Parts: sequence; structure tokens; C-alpha cells
Amino acid sequence: MKIMFTLLVIGILAGTIDIIPMLKMKIDRYSTISAFAFHLIAPFILFAVTIPVPVWSKGGIIYILLAIPTIILVAKSDKKSVPIMIASSLVIGTVVGLVQSALL
Repeated sequence: MKIMFTLLVIGILAGTIDIIPMLKMKIDRYSTISAFAFHLIAPFILFAVTIPVPVWSKGGIIYILLAIPTIILVAKSDKKSVPIMIASSLVIGTVVGLVQSALL
């Protein structure tokens, strides 16, 4: 139960960090909710997946892989957001992966 709570807290923090700029830019609420939900769920998947890569890179890799469908969908209407989404997924995913490896 402690692990589930920790993953939930990590997801809430990561989601909040990601949506703060979105709220300031007044981005569509569905996009904002989608981004928050992504970061809320991703730590659970990251924790469950085992891949033979260095600890520091696991989070970034998993987050990028999970974000690919959303990135493709967004690219159709807003090509400027794609590099931002990739960078955000890579950075936040790497940080979440490092936090998870340190705490769990």
C-alpha cells in the first residue's frame, strides 16, 4: 500500500509540474486534464516495467514510449507542440524514474 501511495504522490507532483505552464497559457482544459492523467498513471507503468537500461534512462524511455500516441495526435494540428511534448516527457520521465529508484 505504501508503494501505491508513493506512486500516486509522484504522479500528482509530476502532473502538477507539467500542467502549470499549460494553465498559464490557458490551453484547452481537455488537453490539460489529459496531460495530468498521463503523469498520474505513468509512474505505475514505469514501476511495473523492467527493461535492461541504466536507472537514470528508464523513466525517460518509458515516458517517451507512452507519449507517442498523444504526440502523433497533437502533431496533426499543432506541430510546434511536438518538440515541447518530447522534451517534457523525456525530462519529467527521467526525474520520475530517478525519484522512484531512490524511494522504492
